[in-house]
Amino acid sequence: MFEPGSNELVLKNFLGIVDPSEMNLIETELLDALYMHVFENFPEKITFSTISHWHKMWLGNVYSWAGELRTVNMSKPDIDFATPSQIQRLAENFETLLREFQHLPELSDPELFSFLSKLHVEFILIHPFREGNGRISRLLLDVMSVKSGLEPLDYSLWDEHKEFYFKAIQAGRDGELMHLERLVRDVILGQGSSTSQG
Repeated sequence: MFEPGSNELVLKNFLGIVDPSEMNLIETELLDALYMHVFENFPEKITFSTISHWHKMWLGNVYSWAGELRTVNMSKPDIDFATPSQIQRLAENFETLLREFQHLPELSDPELFSFLSKLHVEFILIHPFREGNGRISRLLLDVMSVKSGLEPLDYSLWDEHKEFYFKAIQAGRDGELMHLERLVRDVILGQGSSTSQG
């Protein structure tokens, strides 16, 4: 599963890269290209297949499993992500949230904060792909934000408060979304943006 010679720091890839810093640079450059493509070809609707297609476009030239649902267990401290056997069912349930895409411009600020928080928590907990879930989840939030009439989000606040962010995800797993709603609200209002019905 890991690239030989990478000390189990880099997943097996088509490019034979063993240096994590080099891989991170390549993934970042490819993500920039994906962002450009998505926003130049802004979707009329979003399904889970759309998200899988984004992942394939992003990492398809790097990893053989890009765009495919993961088949291995994954976790972070205090967060167990969905088991592989659950992912397909959860992805299908996630479609219910994605169908709200068309109605985003109609939401008030509190409704938008709540929706984006729920969307983010559920996607992170599904953690559908072997790598890149956090970055794809941010792209999804950015597309949702633009659809609602806002700008793509500035995540520097989340990066500065990673411990609070992870605790907010843990709380969201237990149905308590107020902490992540606070992070979403602070980012959106910090950018000087407000929805039309706020």
